Amino acid sequence: LSELEALMERMKRLQEDKEDEEASQEEMDTRFEKEKKESLLVISGGICAFPVPFSFDDEIVSTDVSRYIEDPGFGYKDFARRGEDHLPTFRAQDYTWENHGFSLVNRLYSDIGHLLDEKFRMVYNLTYNTMATHEDVDTTTLRRALFNYVHCMYGIRYDDYDYGEVNQLLERSLKVYIKTVTCYPERTTKRMYDSYWRQFKHSEKVHVNLLLMEARMQAELLYALRAITRHLT
Repeated sequence: LSELEALMERMKRLQEDKEDEEASQEEMDTRFEKEKKESLLVISGGICAFPVPFSFDDEIVSTDVSRYIEDPGFGYKDFARRGEDHLPTFRAQDYTWENHGFSLVNRLYSDIGHLLDEKFRMVYNLTYNTMATHEDVDTTTLRRALFNYVHCMYGIRYDDYDYGEVNQLLERSLKVYIKTVTCYPERTTKRMYDSYWRQFKHSEKVHVNLLLMEARMQAELLYALRAITRHLT
């Protein structure tokens, strides 16, 4: 099977498995913890703690960003140290964008919550119902896996989501690309972009990038707004 056909087959199988039998809460807990720990092992630029089918490290571009920012040392850091047994988890049901963050940010800055919410929803729901040459395809499962994997990298968990879907839909080389774009965008190269989902249209791959950026922005907002809420109470 081609990369595209294999991905569509996995999506179909996931839907069938859901209808037949749902995973227990204990299994879902285990799958999230496994995915969370593995995300810490993914290094941007193709250097990875587990094997990938190709390497991007010969393409890494050294970009001098100091001219654009005040603090050149400011950047992404993993939410926990590698090797830790008990990694911190931000449980989404305790502080969600819809029920908590939206109202607080609106109170702090009038109407900005509505604009942000519209942006998040528009990018998340954007679809042509296509996958490369295939039409009338429901891509909800794939879009949810991309969005939730970014939040997983930031330690955010949704109790009603089965993170086993992430491992089935997102191959390891794609996870390297996701972490690079999301956490170290200045290291992203055209070769990295061209190397994943080769059969997909550019518009579909650009949508992936938009989805990753909005997921990151929402994750950052959730942490910031939760801290403000705790300070106010």
